[in-house]
Amino acid sequence: MPSNSGFERCFLTGGAGFIGSHLGDRLLAEGKTVTVYDNLSSGRREWMAHNIGQPGFMFIQADLLDAPKLKEAMAGHDLVIHLGANTDIVGGNQDVRLDLENCTIATHNVLEAMRATGIRRLLFASTSAVYGEAPVIPTPEDAGPLLPISLYGAAKLACETLISAYCHVFNLQAWMFRFANVVGGRMGRGVIHDFIQKLKRNSEELEILGDGQQEKPFFPVEDCIDGMFCAFHNSEAWCDVFNLGCRSSTKVDRVAEIVVEEMGLSSVRFRYTGGRRGWVGDVPRLNLDVSKMKKLGWEARHTSDEAVRIAARRLLGVTVAAS
Repeated sequence: MPSNSGFERCFLTGGAGFIGSHLGDRLLAEGKTVTVYDNLSSGRREWMAHNIGQPGFMFIQADLLDAPKLKEAMAGHDLVIHLGANTDIVGGNQDVRLDLENCTIATHNVLEAMRATGIRRLLFASTSAVYGEAPVIPTPEDAGPLLPISLYGAAKLACETLISAYCHVFNLQAWMFRFANVVGGRMGRGVIHDFIQKLKRNSEELEILGDGQQEKPFFPVEDCIDGMFCAFHNSEAWCDVFNLGCRSSTKVDRVAEIVVEEMGLSSVRFRYTGGRRGWVGDVPRLNLDVSKMKKLGWEARHTSDEAVRIAARRLLGVTVAAS
């Protein structure tokens, strides 16, 4: 079995994105060599601009669907962290190849490049969307059957099955993470970001998709990264999946209230579009069982409400620590 005690040269797909850019910062701070591979479809160069030109950092602007380029760029690394994917979940309902190509086929290309270059270890960003409307809440990793209700969730679940097969057929070792709602600075999507943008355009009324009763766990990006490396360093499983989130959750109505408070607004009217879901494929209620990660020594440091407030302040340019 490959050792998971350490690594020096990390290949980071999607490293110009929200989570990826924070992860790149962490890796460089720990003295690792980092290659970011990103097509900038949703990531931003400015989120990693402070690292470009620094020793140990390389940025390659390229697409995961370019298999020859991917294989060439990946050679010489000893760990792959695969975050690159379509992040426009709603858009994936209109362009039905978006998730298939940029999640599933892209992941297949990553696995083939790993096989060709002899890299054995993979950390993979999956999603809680693979559970769909889970039959058990809080939802453990072994809940099933897994019946996603979005093309994004389906594509990520297909990625998990491909990774499992490659681990068992080609001796790769993988840690797969089903994220709850990861929040913080540099977010370009998500309910907190969207509420802030809407209120900047109209400070008197806020449109809320659905009925406002949708309930999700939110946790800071720093906690997410801590959880990934906790599992990597403490789980010897050949191929395993881990929920990452917090024990509490926040209703969309409460997210709106927190954003309004942090923007210093008053008398904002909430206008609802109606229905249980914010959009087709939205899961009205999510709560993950994170006891598996707690046994490994990790737990989110903030409640869901606290995480929402931290993220809102960061997006508004207020300096705030995550701990």
